[in-house]
Amino acid sequence: MARIELTDASVTFTVRPHKKVTLKEYLVRGLFRGSVNPAVSVHALAGINLSARDGDRVGVIGHNGAGKSTLLKLLAGIYPPTGGARRVDGKICSLFDLSLGFEPEASGWDNITYRAYLQGETPTSLKGKIDGIAEFTELGDFLDLPVRHYSAGMTMRLAFSIATAIEPEVLLVDEVLAVGDLAFQHRAHARMKEMMSSARVMVIVAHDLATIREMCTTVLWMEHGQVRMQGPPDEVIDAYVESVNGPPAPAETETPPALAAA
Repeated sequence: MARIELTDASVTFTVRPHKKVTLKEYLVRGLFRGSVNPAVSVHALAGINLSARDGDRVGVIGHNGAGKSTLLKLLAGIYPPTGGARRVDGKICSLFDLSLGFEPEASGWDNITYRAYLQGETPTSLKGKIDGIAEFTELGDFLDLPVRHYSAGMTMRLAFSIATAIEPEVLLVDEVLAVGDLAFQHRAHARMKEMMSSARVMVIVAHDLATIREMCTTVLWMEHGQVRMQGPPDEVIDAYVESVNGPPAPAETETPPALAAA
């Protein structure tokens, strides 16, 4: 059984405001003002509770910087929780930062192998999929060339084809993927729908509220790294839209003809 369990989970980053400090600043500030480049704690997520089981489709909405993508990376295991607990059971497929980790000097074929192994494939399991991945990319002879010669669109085609070749139990999706030209986008969206229907648990981040309303069984509204509201899609989305646009204006009442004549 696939499942997600976050219990009071938090993610805190320690950053420093200045990338570089000159020798003069170091001497002056260090001698007379204490720390030259003090560490600052950024609370990206705080007190997140989420439980999802087989069949659950979780949508995550909120303004930019609300912590949505950080939440996905926490679920994927990229960020460990600095507080609380995280448990994810099942084979994870993460559809974000698709081109991360490509080896630019290696060919497209080699990168298919590298990335597939990182996703949990074995030489035996990949053998039956590699030709299908190559065909889906529609890159043809370009797969023999180093990836550094690829355009951004070609790289995304390759990355998407590899990432979606596995059969995930837990599917994590960040925004709608615009991959390649229009014809390839149609094929990509069709494959995405197949994955979404076959995955046991899905968590999707999107600004497309119609998609979230249609596809999801529950919705998290995030604000400043915390869950402001969680529940049925219609209730949460309507509350979110009202918070952004304000309450609907009261309907205007028509003046009765008799009063208008008076």
